[in-house]
Amino acid sequence: MLNTQTRFLLVIVGFALMFSPGSCLKAEESPEPKAFSVQVTGTGRPMILIPGLGCGSNVWDGAVAHFKDHYQCHAVTLAGFAGQPTIGAPFLKRVRDELGNYIRDQKLQRPIIIGHSLGGFLAFWLGATIPDQVGPIIAVDGVPFYPGLFDPKATPESSLPMAQSVWMGFAMQSPEQFAKNNQKTLAGMITDPKEVNRIAEASNRSDTKAVGQAVLEIMTIDLRPKIKAIQSPVLLIGATASFANSEKRKAAEESYRLQVETIPNHQVVFAPKARHFIQLDEPEFFIQSMESFLKTADQPKE
Repeated sequence: MLNTQTRFLLVIVGFALMFSPGSCLKAEESPEPKAFSVQVTGTGRPMILIPGLGCGSNVWDGAVAHFKDHYQCHAVTLAGFAGQPTIGAPFLKRVRDELGNYIRDQKLQRPIIIGHSLGGFLAFWLGATIPDQVGPIIAVDGVPFYPGLFDPKATPESSLPMAQSVWMGFAMQSPEQFAKNNQKTLAGMITDPKEVNRIAEASNRSDTKAVGQAVLEIMTIDLRPKIKAIQSPVLLIGATASFANSEKRKAAEESYRLQVETIPNHQVVFAPKARHFIQLDEPEFFIQSMESFLKTADQPKE
């Protein structure tokens, strides 16, 4: 996608911190932590909210405060992010599988799935994997295949050399260096400096290996062939404030639309004043878009 270096820098930098299988505890030494933690707030129809790369559930604080009187909000934080214990690889597949188990174990009836960035990717994957158990899906600046935003012809294989090159340049970063770079990256993704600091306070505590492993997987897993299996209505909210002119904005919007064109029931809207964290940069637009979508999409399946 054009002009996305700032907004997706955290994704690329994460390659420098790729997970090392040798650091895993052996199963007989200690049981591995869960793939995510959950904070449940409110009552009503279930809603699962998945944050983006390295972030904690606090990215959804505004949404939870708004929806908690009518929805039961399950705000998650992925393993290794925002100070949570880490798990081994494959990372995102295990998150997907455990989210499915969580839905079944908690007896959540077709919960609404909301995901930001990496969380949006997981929302698409979950919807394509267990389509009969998932309700409406809202992806907040998240897509089925991130390299496809840069280049529609990109494949996991063609993206790998760049990923490896970037990884080599950052492999020796310390947690302190990661936190410093992460703070700068978030400043390019969020407009309000207070919100940057609030999100960074948790995100800076993410495990660098977990972040790197998540990036490795999101950049080498292409969900576009799978998402046609999604049965639920889907809303993709894209951010376009980073594009300097109408021509670049138009090209970016087309890239977003191409990502979800095979989903039978989908809508795409754009937040013109938001960078990457739409729920923080344009909260009114975000809430209004969600509510408008859910008025018709949030109908329990018979």
